[in-house]
Formats: sequence, C-alpha cells, structure tokens
Amino acid sequence: MTTTVDGSRTLPVRVELTRQWRRRRTQVTLALFALLPVILWIAFSVGDAPDQGAAATSLTDLAQASGVNFAVFALFSSASFLFVVVVALFFGDTVASEASWSSLRYLLAIPVPRVRLLRQKAIVAALLSLATLLVLPLVAVVLGTLVYGAGDYLSPTGESLPYGTALVRIALAVAYLAIHLLWVAGVASLLSVVTDAPLGAVGGAVLVSILSQILDTVDALGSIRNALPTHDVFAFADLLTLDVDGTDLARGVLSALVWCIAFGATAVSWFRRKDITS
Repeated sequence: MTTTVDGSRTLPVRVELTRQWRRRRTQVTLALFALLPVILWIAFSVGDAPDQGAAATSLTDLAQASGVNFAVFALFSSASFLFVVVVALFFGDTVASEASWSSLRYLLAIPVPRVRLLRQKAIVAALLSLATLLVLPLVAVVLGTLVYGAGDYLSPTGESLPYGTALVRIALAVAYLAIHLLWVAGVASLLSVVTDAPLGAVGGAVLVSILSQILDTVDALGSIRNALPTHDVFAFADLLTLDVDGTDLARGVLSALVWCIAFGATAVSWFRRKDITS
C-alpha cells in the first residue's frame, strides 16, 4: 500500500517560522534592533547637551525634545539602510540558504510544490521583517518617553503634534515603511532563487538599494527619478505634519507594489524552471 503526500499541506508556516526563529541570525537581528534605541540614548547622553537658546533646525537637534521625537529620529536614521538590510537578510536567505545547505532538493522531494515553498518562506520572511520593523519604534517610544517625557512632537519646521496624535502618526509611518520595503523583498527573493549563495542575495539587494539612492541624487535624470524604488522612502515625513499631503505617500505605495510584483513574479517564474542540483 502506497501513501501520497498532500503537497498543499507541506511546510506549514508555523513549522517554518519556528525553524527560522531558532536560528541565531534571527535572534541577533531582533536583539540589535531592540538595542539600537538604547545605543542612540547613550550617544545623546555622553554628547553635548543641545543649546536651548538655539533654533532647532534638524531632527537630530529635536531628538531629545520628547519621547515621540526620539522615536521619529530613530525611524529616520534607519529607514534608508538598516531596514533595507534586515528585509534583504530575511528574504535573501529564503531559498539560497537551503541551496547552500544542500537541503533544497530534499524539501522539494517531500514533495513541497515549488510555488508553495517560495510562498511559505516569503510569508515567514515577511513576519520576521515586520517584527523587526516594529521592535525599533516600540522600544524607542517607550525608552524615549521614560527619558525625555511625553511631550508634544516638535518638527524642524516649527509645527507640533500632541503626544497621542504623534503616536498614531508614527504607527502609520511604520505601516508605510513596511509597504515601501516590499520592493526590497521582491529583489531579495529574486536573487535568492537565482543564486545559491545567501550572502550574494542579501548583498545584491542592498547594493540595488544603494545604487537607486545614488541615482536619485542625479538631477539630470529629472522625472525618471520618480520611478526609482527608493525615491519615496522618506515620504512618511508627510504624516508628521499638521496637514497631511498624501501625494508622495500614494506614489510610494504604488511604486513599492509595482516593483514587488515585478520582481516577485520573476522570482516565481525563475524558480519554477530552475534546475535544482543542491
């Protein structure tokens, strides 16, 4: 009597999430992002105190004005690089790590359908990325409020938002960043199925982000820069104003979704046709 394995039930998210959570890489990454606000607080503590009589002209000058100001500073400091690295880390490691361990062909032999394998691993990578993305502002808000108080959010332009309103706006900013970083997930996933080297997939996604940011500074490109995936990374700053203008936010969301779908679809197509030898 032979038994068949239902491919639609293989590699459940719970099992894969537990497996990835136990990896030292995941635990260290989350710990580092939880410690980052503490490191920033120590840096501010050992540095020179801000001149109360001078006009604040940047988020750095206002970082110690209140707990929400401190959290906003932490977000701006991490948005264009650290968050990119962590998303690239979790998504770039999805398939490439299995190939590097020579376990990919055994997973497919269970059998786990290829599209399901890619989907389940992407879901777990998204959950871990989101958890890391949430840890930083949560710790920053709690620590900042304890140290700097629950005062209003003060912007470099002179606007202010009540503490409660600022918390809601910060939550919306985090949601925007989570959507914006989908393009990084798409690139890292594509590179993860193309190469058998996890470091290559992670590093490649980060390099694409850096290249996009460099091109975004070239004024000669004109409106072409609007199509670059990193162009609207700081659009969440509009959420921290009295009158929110959603133009850049909408464009950033649309751009992230388009790039994510393009890279993600290419990753699925490539993986379905890839010759698995490891």
